[in-house]
Amino acid sequence: MSLPVSTRNARFQQWEALLRNRAKRQRAGEFLVQGVRPIGLAVRRGWPVRALLHDAARRPSRWAADLLDRVDAPRYALAPDLLAELGDKDEGLPELVAVVALPPDDLARVPAAPDLLAVVFDRPTSPGNIGTLVRSADAFGAAGLVVTGHAADPYDPRAVRASTGSLFAVPVVRASGHGDVLDWVAGLRAGGVPAQIVGTDEAGERELSAVDLTRPTLLLVGNETSGLSAAWRGACDALARIPIGGAASSLNAATAGGIALYEAARQRAGRAG
Repeated sequence: MSLPVSTRNARFQQWEALLRNRAKRQRAGEFLVQGVRPIGLAVRRGWPVRALLHDAARRPSRWAADLLDRVDAPRYALAPDLLAELGDKDEGLPELVAVVALPPDDLARVPAAPDLLAVVFDRPTSPGNIGTLVRSADAFGAAGLVVTGHAADPYDPRAVRASTGSLFAVPVVRASGHGDVLDWVAGLRAGGVPAQIVGTDEAGERELSAVDLTRPTLLLVGNETSGLSAAWRGACDALARIPIGGAASSLNAATAGGIALYEAARQRAGRAG
């Protein structure tokens, strides 16, 4: 049975805060998920669902009814205007919104396989760029994405939407700075995974295609405005540039990361063949 919510009561205000307030997401240990594909992937991948919110005024579709029956979580029937406030404004009235538990920020969530390919995004300011890079990481076989430093939140609704559900398929871990990641890399190396650190930089000494990305690799993508920090530059085993033409002076950070991931996947497919 669904519990009715027809006013902006305390429970609704808690959900609304998850949309806009990063600190409250962190304190509550949960975030909102909107859309059929993201919610479906969250459930299929076993993410803990804390609550399912649906429209009190219409009969659920077969997909929504099945989800409401299968998922062991409290259900709430919201007045349409309230549910609309929690949905994606560009998509109209949602059928379902899920409240999902945040995972731990533990680098051990990124599998330390001998063919490691992972991405570090250094101090990104755009949630959309984080989501886009998560989507590329998923598409090109990366084991995970690490967001470092003072950065946008991967669990911001804009990041979740931009990932189109890939956030639930690829481990995304927040790290306070480069030191935590370098300690993790040192542990990988000590454990027999000789991971190289390859930064993407428009002034890199080699073209990306000339760097051997078939090795265990951590790809670095810098801040949208200032690029990689000095500390990250100093930690790189190689700085690689992506050749561009036309009037563009540089690439969007998420685009550059996607190209680097594609090049790694291309090289690895060639080796496998």
